[in-house]
Amino acid sequence: MKRALNMLGLCMRAGKLVTGEKASVQAVRAGSAHAVILDAGAAKNAEKAVTDACAWREVPLIRAPEGALGAAIGKPGRMVAAITDEAFANRILELAKESD
Repeated sequence: MKRALNMLGLCMRAGKLVTGEKASVQAVRAGSAHAVILDAGAAKNAEKAVTDACAWREVPLIRAPEGALGAAIGKPGRMVAAITDEAFANRILELAKESD
C-alpha cells in the first residue's frame, strides 16, 4: 500500500486528484473519477456517500489505513480523494492489489 500512496502523492502534484468528500462524489457522479481512495478514519456518513456513489457508477474504491491518505497527498485530515486520470488510477490500483 505504501507504493500506491507514494504514487498518489505524485498524482496530487500532477493535478490529477480531487480531494474532499463532496468534490470526490461529484467527480464520481460526473464520470471523471477513475478510482477513489477512502481513508479508514472517515466518518460513517462520508464512507456511505462515497461507497454508494462508487458502487452505482462502478468506480473502484481503495481503502487506505487511517491517516495515510492525508499524509500521502500533503493535506492532513483529508479522508477521500478521487483520481481523475485513467493511467494514474490504473497504476495505483495495480500497486494497491500487489500489497494485499
